[in-house]
Amino acid sequence: METRISPLSQVDPSAKIGEGVVIGPFCLVGPGVTIGDQCVLNSHVVIIGNTTIGCNNRFWPGCIIGGDPQDVSWQDSDTEIQIGDNNIFREGVTVNRGAEKEDGVTRIGNNNMFMANSHIAHNCRIFSNVILVNGVLLGGHVHVHDNAIVSGNSVVHHFSTLGRLSFVSGGCRVPHDIPPFMLAAGSDDPTLKTINVVGMRRAGISNSTIETIKEAFRLLYRRNRPLDEVCRYFEDTLQGIIPIELSMLLTFVENQRAGKLGRAREAIRNKPAADAQASQERKAA
Repeated sequence: METRISPLSQVDPSAKIGEGVVIGPFCLVGPGVTIGDQCVLNSHVVIIGNTTIGCNNRFWPGCIIGGDPQDVSWQDSDTEIQIGDNNIFREGVTVNRGAEKEDGVTRIGNNNMFMANSHIAHNCRIFSNVILVNGVLLGGHVHVHDNAIVSGNSVVHHFSTLGRLSFVSGGCRVPHDIPPFMLAAGSDDPTLKTINVVGMRRAGISNSTIETIKEAFRLLYRRNRPLDEVCRYFEDTLQGIIPIELSMLLTFVENQRAGKLGRAREAIRNKPAADAQASQERKAA
C-alpha cells in the first residue's frame, strides 16, 4: 500500500512519513514529526513538535498531537511525545508534549483508545490497552497502567497513578492514586467500591487470585487493617506463595501511603528531572 497525502494538506519536507500512510485533507504535519507505517490521519489533524508515532495508529478529525505543554514553567525547550502502535485517537483528542520536568517526554504505549475530546497533558505516561472515554482529562504527570479504563468526563489530578486494570466510573474527580484491580466511583472524592471482577476475568486472571484480591480489598478498605498486618496475614494463609497480582497491589498501596496526598509520585514533584527519574526507577525495581 502506497503512501497517500492529500494535496489539501501541509506536510513539512523534513517530516518522516512511513509506508502506507494516509493523510487526508486539511491536515498539518510539522518538522520534527515521525509517522510510522500504515497510520491514517483522517482529516483536520494537526501533528507538530518533536513527536514520534509508531505504526497503525488512526487519528480522527480535530486531533492535535504535540502541542506545547500547558505549564507556565515551560521554557520553550525541545521536549517530546513518543507514541507506540495500534492506538485510536477519536475526534478532538489533544496530547501535549512533555515539559522539562522528569525526562521531558509524554509517552503512550500500544493498543489504547482515546475517545472524543479526551486530553493527555504533559509528561503523562499511558501504558497499553487503556481506554479513556469521552471527555476524560488527565493532568500533567499522570500515569495510567495497562488495561485501566477511565469513564466519561472524569478528571484526574496531576501526579496521580491509576493502577493496572483499575476502573474509574463516569464523572469522577480523581485527586489521588487508584490501586490496581480496584473500581472507584463518586463525583467528588471517589471511593473504592469493589474490585474490577469483569476486567480481571477478561484479562485471564484465575478465580482463586480474584478471590485473594477480594479478600485484600476487604481487609484494606472495609476493615481498614494496617498494611503490615495484611501482608503478614497473606504470608501465613498463602504459605509464602503470593500471586503476582497481590504483590502488585500491596506494593502499590505501600508506595501510595509513602507518598503525599494519596499520590505516590507526588514526592518527586519538586525534584530535578534527573533525581525524579532515578527515584522512579528505584521504585520500579
